[in-house]
Amino acid sequence: MKHLINPRLQEIEISGIRKFFNMVSGKEDMISLTIGQPDFPTPDHIKEAGKRAITENHTTYTHNAGMLPLREAISSFVEQKYNLSYEPRDEIIVTVGASQAIDITFRTILTPGDEVLLPAPVYPGYEPLIRLAGATPVFVDTTNHQFKWTPELLDEHITDKTKCIVFPYPSNPTGATLSQQEMEHLAAYLNDKQLFLLSDEIYSELTYEEDHTSLASFEDLRDKAIVINGVSKSHSMTGWRIGYVLAPRWFAQQLLKVHQYNVSCPSSVSQHAALEAIAYGRKDTLEMKEAYQQRLDYVYDRLQQMGLELDKPGGAFYLFPKFPINDITSFDLGLDLVEQAGLALVPGDAFSDYGQGYMRISYAYDMDTLKEGMDRLESYLKKHPLI
Repeated sequence: MKHLINPRLQEIEISGIRKFFNMVSGKEDMISLTIGQPDFPTPDHIKEAGKRAITENHTTYTHNAGMLPLREAISSFVEQKYNLSYEPRDEIIVTVGASQAIDITFRTILTPGDEVLLPAPVYPGYEPLIRLAGATPVFVDTTNHQFKWTPELLDEHITDKTKCIVFPYPSNPTGATLSQQEMEHLAAYLNDKQLFLLSDEIYSELTYEEDHTSLASFEDLRDKAIVINGVSKSHSMTGWRIGYVLAPRWFAQQLLKVHQYNVSCPSSVSQHAALEAIAYGRKDTLEMKEAYQQRLDYVYDRLQQMGLELDKPGGAFYLFPKFPINDITSFDLGLDLVEQAGLALVPGDAFSDYGQGYMRISYAYDMDTLKEGMDRLESYLKKHPLI
């Protein structure tokens, strides 16, 4: 019966991040800096809102696009914070996390033969969804461009098959961000291009040197931009599974059809918690960000002292150092670190072939764990001549 399964699905593999995490989980005396999940508990006032929703029987279906009060809170938040204007009634859709938002966006816009440009190394969750929609992911090497899109790179790779460009900033796995000036240059280049721009801004609240600039804040791009965001990273609510899509009315009308038949609506209880987070939890994000900043500075300094090549991230909670390995892959290095140092990092080749030679380090861990992890890495590098 196996031959009856969708052939596109059979070509897809489990995420390299999860594959490696599952491989090392359960090992004794292991320091794992692998998972991109905040180590903070969901703030108490948000948890209480979820409890109240259950007690008060807010456990039925909501509008397909999500509760209107939540969409109104999202609209108010993105306008105040990112200068984005979206009508809550018909330009905002609440989704089951950012992942589902990405999925329904690709299913709405892609057809067989289309191509989607991805700035590699890149989060591995985009490629399978593009392929399931019958389109082709095109990985563009950004390693010599600080892991960022530039007008020149786009100009080299846009063809008549290009349907969409993904803008995953702040970036997983690199932490790269686009400055206001860089965004202005890109916006000027993209102004007359007839294609979609998927802007995955799930880490937008976690920027350190400069506030995040949304692609959709440029008036000429608003009609072609689809913005993805949510509360998973900003409020440590990964398990609540609430994301959202901001899109022009004409596009949101079509997107809602896919969303409706896909999930009906997100969890009503989680929506009430997300309403509390977005309306009253802005201080929560700032407190978490301060801790991430301290951790970033510490791990970055330690990696530099070890002589590893890396750019200092502008956002998210990852570092992506380059290891001067020759005859082995990043995956092999990852396995050796596990066996020899009791340290688990995510191999860079989990983020496309252009991540070869790199390793992703998550600093979404407490300082004691990070210190022990860096000590183990330093000790390993001193003992192994392959580096």
